[in-house]
Amino acid sequence: MSEITAAMVKELREKTGAGMMDCKKALAETGGDMEAAIDWLRAKGIAKADKKSGRTAAEGLIGVSSQGTKAVVVEVNSETDFVARNDAFQELVRGIAKVAVSTNGSVDAVAAATYPASGKSVSDTIKDAIATIGENMNLRRSTALSVEDGVVATYIHNAVSDGLGKLGVLVALKSTGDKDALNAIGRQVAMHIAATAPLAIRPEEVDAAVAERERNVFIEQSRASGKPDNIIEKMVDGRMRKFFEEVALLSQAFVINPDLTVAAAIKEAEKAVGAPIEVAGMARLLLGEGVEKEETDFAAEVAAAVKG
Repeated sequence: MSEITAAMVKELREKTGAGMMDCKKALAETGGDMEAAIDWLRAKGIAKADKKSGRTAAEGLIGVSSQGTKAVVVEVNSETDFVARNDAFQELVRGIAKVAVSTNGSVDAVAAATYPASGKSVSDTIKDAIATIGENMNLRRSTALSVEDGVVATYIHNAVSDGLGKLGVLVALKSTGDKDALNAIGRQVAMHIAATAPLAIRPEEVDAAVAERERNVFIEQSRASGKPDNIIEKMVDGRMRKFFEEVALLSQAFVINPDLTVAAAIKEAEKAVGAPIEVAGMARLLLGEGVEKEETDFAAEVAAAVKG
């Protein structure tokens, strides 16, 4: 039997994603034969999850959970919507969201946290679920918001189950006023955010690079009018003001009452709350946002299947 070196263990781990000790054992059991060791791990089910990790996982669910003055929204992806409708997968996402509340909300922190039902990390629990269900899954995004005094309202659009859906929103409101009334306006603002996807809370908080790109587009468009530079500058300034109104939450027309801006609606809600309200944060996660789905050739797929 050939000597099992650290380099061999490392290579096997990179090929399969299995743990170091599992890789060392697989090589020992197969006399150092790399391909046989891969098959050994697959036969044991240890490499099954990793074999599927290259597949695009753009389906899945968004989960929200809250505790006191803190809430989280997480995105857990799967390959197909069929799995997203699976009770076991839904319970997994709901459980991950609950675990996430006890962390700082970052993906790394949530992945490393202990999942109570398994006693393992969230990351390892997902890996076990991949092996059981036979489809790639991953914790893609996670965000937490909290306030010292106030509420973090949550909203799930088109909920498929309690706290689960395809689009999740958090909005943090600071206020010393009545929490039930505060949560009511918070939920309405969260619904508004779900509908309009604002880029920032306030105009001055819009990303400078985004604003600059928009300004450059307006400049080029305005130049086509043939007007003098001083007129073009005024035209661009006017279009930028409108742009900020459209993409900043507080200056947007409130979807529930378009006669008011969101800022005005919140100001009006202060009467019921009994204290000033400040929007301290927001988060909006749309399932699969930014993921490039693989385009499959169905005819080629069927032909491949027939060939075995």
